Amino acid sequence: MSTLESVIWHILGYAAMPVIILSGFVAVAAICIWLLSLGKDKNITK
Repeated sequence: MSTLESVIWHILGYAAMPVIILSGFVAVAAICIWLLSLGKDKNITK
């Protein structure tokens, strides 16, 4: 494996964990917001 390939694989390896954690956080937040919006009262009258 060349040095360039080694550098690319190291960058991909180190970038994978934050991407997985952040995408999981965003997915859970979106699902929670969607679930909370299901129970919201749609008729808002003042």
